[in-house]
Amino acid sequence: MINLKALIEKRNGIVDAMEKLAGKAAEETRAFSNEELADYEKMKAEIAALDATISASEEMRSIERRDALLEPTAAEKNVVNLEEKGFENYLRSKALEMRDGEPTDTNITFGDNGAVVPSSIVNKIIGKVVEISPLFAMATRYNAKGTLSIPYYDGDTSDITVAYSEEFTELTSTAGSFKSISLTGFLAGVLTKISKSLINNSNFDILGYVINKIAEKFAVWAEGELINGTADKIDGLSKLAASVTATAATYLQSDELIDLQESIPDVYQGNAVWIMSRKTRKAIRKLRDGEGNYLLNRDYTARWGYVLLGKDVYISKNMSDMGANKKAVFYGDFSGLAVKISENAEIQVLREKYATQHAIGVCAYMEMDSKVENAEKIAVLKMAAADPQ
Repeated sequence: MINLKALIEKRNGIVDAMEKLAGKAAEETRAFSNEELADYEKMKAEIAALDATISASEEMRSIERRDALLEPTAAEKNVVNLEEKGFENYLRSKALEMRDGEPTDTNITFGDNGAVVPSSIVNKIIGKVVEISPLFAMATRYNAKGTLSIPYYDGDTSDITVAYSEEFTELTSTAGSFKSISLTGFLAGVLTKISKSLINNSNFDILGYVINKIAEKFAVWAEGELINGTADKIDGLSKLAASVTATAATYLQSDELIDLQESIPDVYQGNAVWIMSRKTRKAIRKLRDGEGNYLLNRDYTARWGYVLLGKDVYISKNMSDMGANKKAVFYGDFSGLAVKISENAEIQVLREKYATQHAIGVCAYMEMDSKVENAEKIAVLKMAAADPQ
């Protein structure tokens, strides 16, 4: 569902910026500079795009929906309710009622690491992780068990070519090759503790609490793995070769950021964003172009409040600050990063371990793997080994 109010607010913000730009030129009794004219045309184009989207949204309100078949059936809703109720009972109870060695609650099964979390609960946890971690949300996610092979076209070593041809002359055959990356699954566990006083309070939303806490901790860990990886485990972006190497170890130059942006083909620029640490952003905010204008600007219409060379800037705590040989800035369309999450997750409820703290532990296990599936979409800036003398 399109958020019509947010679109209108964004449009009004751009109109205000256009009026401010025009007012400045009028006040100084001069024409737009080339840069101001480019900014004005860019904002005008964005206004046109927003107007088209708003018009389409308003038109859709008058079109009748026919999604009765898409609505969950009563039986499907009942299954979700039973799964959530069974899982909540499992969290609250000291032990499940057993009969002939099996739990009487058929909505709870058991695996090697404890109770298997129902799919409806797993979907809520993953959905919350997507909300918390923009990088996880932007990556291409696959839900699968076992090993997943993702083919990609390798045009670096050989490529298909097109050439002029003449009659009765044989075409010379050339062909690229397909390669693949394999995503397996690495088991990760996340632990959260819950007060028994809260568990004993029937009005307390224990299910929502567990989902949020697991998602929060998993999101922080997962984003760190997607950015930095771990040797012999998840690669994430860690093996991406440097597209640009800075001339210094502790500071950046504006030309290096331009080079980094230009290393991504135009076809992938539409959804491109910057990822860096807060300290790196602070340093970049002080950079200016040849006319004295700052490269990085505050923009309240941007997703995360800042824009660098026309693209949104996302700050991650997992990014390295500038330093010797550090990968300090990523840029690109992060759908080029593949993430595989196993559909199954398992929960252990640790009732005795934290008894002296009047609490229980809830330990969740998930399988995840990640690799770059399209290196053309993502670029990285690596700092030099040392500052120039």
